[in-house]
Order: sequence, then C-alpha cells, then structure tokens
Amino acid sequence: MRRGIAAIFTVALGLLTSGHAHAACFDEAAWSGVLQRYTAPVPEVAAVGVDYAGLRGSKALAPVLSSLESCRPESLDADARMALWINAYNVLVVEMVVRERPEKSIRDLGSLLRPVWKRPAGRVGGRKVTLHQIEHEILRPLGDPRIHGAIVCASQSCPSLRRESFSGARLETQLDDQMRIFLADRRKGARLDGGRLRLSKIFDWFEEDFREAGGVVAFVRPYLDFDPGAKPRLVWFDYDWSLNVWPRGNSSPQSRQ
Repeated sequence: MRRGIAAIFTVALGLLTSGHAHAACFDEAAWSGVLQRYTAPVPEVAAVGVDYAGLRGSKALAPVLSSLESCRPESLDADARMALWINAYNVLVVEMVVRERPEKSIRDLGSLLRPVWKRPAGRVGGRKVTLHQIEHEILRPLGDPRIHGAIVCASQSCPSLRRESFSGARLETQLDDQMRIFLADRRKGARLDGGRLRLSKIFDWFEEDFREAGGVVAFVRPYLDFDPGAKPRLVWFDYDWSLNVWPRGNSSPQSRQ
C-alpha cells in the first residue's frame, strides 16, 4: 500500500515539475535583461534603438539562444506558445543583425531570389526555422492580428521592440499595450489628418488579418480617439527599412542605465 502511494506521489511530482519546466523553457529573464541593457528609447525618431555593436562584444544572447533551441513549443499552453514564438522572432532578428552586420537594412542580408525572411534564422525546439515560417506559418494562423504590433523586423518603421520578454501569463495585456503604443506613434503608427487616417503600411500588407475584427478601421478604432461615426479614408505611411540601430555618436544604452 505504501509503495503504491509512493509511486503515485512520485508520478504526480514528476508531472508537476515537468509542467513547471515546460512553462519556463524559454529564458524570459535573460531576454528581458538583454532588452533592458542593450536597447533604449530614441526620442528623435520615436523608436527603441538597439545597441547591436554592444551586443557583438558580449555573450548576452548566448543563454537566450540556448533556451530557444532546447525549448519544446508543443509542451506549452496556447498563450505561452504564442509568447514563445513572438520572442523567438525578435530574438532571431536581433541575433541575425548582430552576427551578419548589415550596413543599412536587414533586407541587405537576402536577395531577390532568397530574401532574408526565407533564410534559416536559427533554431527553436531543436529545428531550424526561418522568420517567414515563424510569422506566416506559426503566428498569423493563430488569428490574433495584434502580433503585428509585437514582432519587430529590425527596421525603423516596425513597431518598437518591447523592452521586456513576452510572457504567457501576461500576454493579453502585453499585446494590447504594444498595439496601443504602436498606434499612438504619429510618425509611423497612426495619424488622423482631417478625413484621412494614415496608418502603418503593415495594416495594408496584412489587411486580411483584420477582417474578423471588421476591417482595419474597425480594428484600430478602439485604440484611437476619433468620432465613432467617422469613416476616414485610409492612406499609408512610407515604410523606412533602415535599421533600428542605436544612433552612432550617442552613448550606448547600457551606459545610460
């Protein structure tokens, strides 16, 4: 009898500790530490700049990349899995720029026949993945268009990097906050000009993702302060693909902490 109880206890303990390990398979603390130390707001361009040069001289990304490779996404619940893939996209973009040193734009790392998005970007769960796979084959099919305010393609016109890791436990709040921050940015997110609503080109490229919400205007309306009855004409910001790098000549983000 005692052996039976002990066996049941051992199995239950194993399941609990296994579940705990699965919930923490990505090193969120390490990634948050990188973001806090190697990024900082750049007010003149209303963005968050990344100190890619500083990262090249450190090993700060090593534990983050290691945890991505060893993590098993299929073991996570839905929110934790989405948070993992958002983090994975952002981590692999930063690591790619650090490793391959494009001069002006991440797009310089690809070609017409083989764009950067379809090149192997790194390993998640023991397998090679591309940025295209993460965005279009994993995240977009989940049906939450707020991901477009969370994944960052190392460009000035992308949403700004969130300076903390996404987490399954706080994902709903974080995604909503990210979209609100992005749309509040009058230089690249959203701006009302009379009867025109100027939006990021992202809303044009991924228009189909917002159909379930009633379309692009219906989706952004709760985030913006304009007449509920208004039907503004949509126009788009030009897209700046230059790197979201911390400006040369400025003190590095980590020296400003």
